[in-house]
Amino acid sequence: MTDYTEYFDEVIQAHVAIEQWLAEERDAAELEQLLTRFSPQFSMVSPLGRALDFDALRELFQMAGGKKLGFRIELGELLGIALHDAGAVVSYREQQTDATGLHSDRRSTVVFEKAAGGKVIWRHLHETFCKG
Repeated sequence: MTDYTEYFDEVIQAHVAIEQWLAEERDAAELEQLLTRFSPQFSMVSPLGRALDFDALRELFQMAGGKKLGFRIELGELLGIALHDAGAVVSYREQQTDATGLHSDRRSTVVFEKAAGGKVIWRHLHETFCKG
């Protein structure tokens, strides 16, 4: 059996950190710690089709930090797609809610790389909204 555990763990741990960053007032050092999870060459396609790079991700986090009261992320349907020596591709489902009752549901696919020393980093993320 192919073992995706370290990649699934990173999906979960990263989303805990993102949830905390968005829901609570945090300091700049914590943002820098969060951003170490992402490759400097990080790219992303948002659910609405917007292309983001690492600098845009940083800006997004800076702008939204501590501004989503009651923000929660629920993950599920983690699935390994490809595993190789340099990383992996996994998908998952992500449901977000906040104190206002705003809810979103998305399916995401992430390309992970293994950095020197074996650290798992996010290289590319593609998110798509789910209907219904």
